[in-house]
Amino acid sequence: MLQCTAVTLLPPDAVLRLTAPGADGPEDPEPYVLCELGEHHASPRTEHAAYLRPGRTPDSPALWFFWTGSGPERAHRAESSPWCPALLRRLDSRLVRRCALFDHHPAPHSWDVTDPLGDRIADRLVSGDSPEG
Repeated sequence: MLQCTAVTLLPPDAVLRLTAPGADGPEDPEPYVLCELGEHHASPRTEHAAYLRPGRTPDSPALWFFWTGSGPERAHRAESSPWCPALLRRLDSRLVRRCALFDHHPAPHSWDVTDPLGDRIADRLVSGDSPEG
């Protein structure tokens, strides 16, 4: 399933939480966020979600930004949410992957969501590649 394409600007209070002393967020966060969920029905009540920063430990809840609607009708909240407990186990390679989304997210899990632009960029960043040729 493709990743949702919803984008929204971060409100100033969310940016302040990211850059507050002691926050583990980036020093200069982007002013917008992208929905990280799989494609979902677009309606005024569709909730989108973007990961903002990790918790204090790998198992601690992370800070997520949730929003619905757009323009003056947009409603948003930034809150800590625990990680989804789902695991993907590949028996042939013994690989175990955790879902990279918040608990109780709408289906599907992160390993079933593809980001075509991100994949295309990653394909170009092959070991040994240089922008200088």
